[in-house]
Amino acid sequence: MIGAALVLRDMVQRAYGPAVSVACIVAGALLSFFVAPPALAAASAGAFLFSELVDFAVYTPVARRSFALAVLASCTAGALADSALFLWLAFGSLAFIWGQFVGKLYAAIAFLAWRGLRP
Repeated sequence: MIGAALVLRDMVQRAYGPAVSVACIVAGALLSFFVAPPALAAASAGAFLFSELVDFAVYTPVARRSFALAVLASCTAGALADSALFLWLAFGSLAFIWGQFVGKLYAAIAFLAWRGLRP
């Protein structure tokens, strides 16, 4: 779901602005604590919070030039950040990073194809 979440965060920022987007990031991180065991919840929340802020930091300046490029660049950066941090915090290893990363990019691309990338 993180692939779709990264795209949705971009769309929320585009529609409602940066303040609402950051509020949603914080709410999403807090929700992580209610859906998983404590150790995984902490890894998930930390990775979610960090990756969404990376997505935010990449999307914001690039979106001024190109919405499509901003979504692609921010989802790529966010997926890589989420994959690396979650695996490291949860398991102390990056052994499965490429599978995680590619899976999140596929999810983002599938969501974009289903939703349609409209400026």
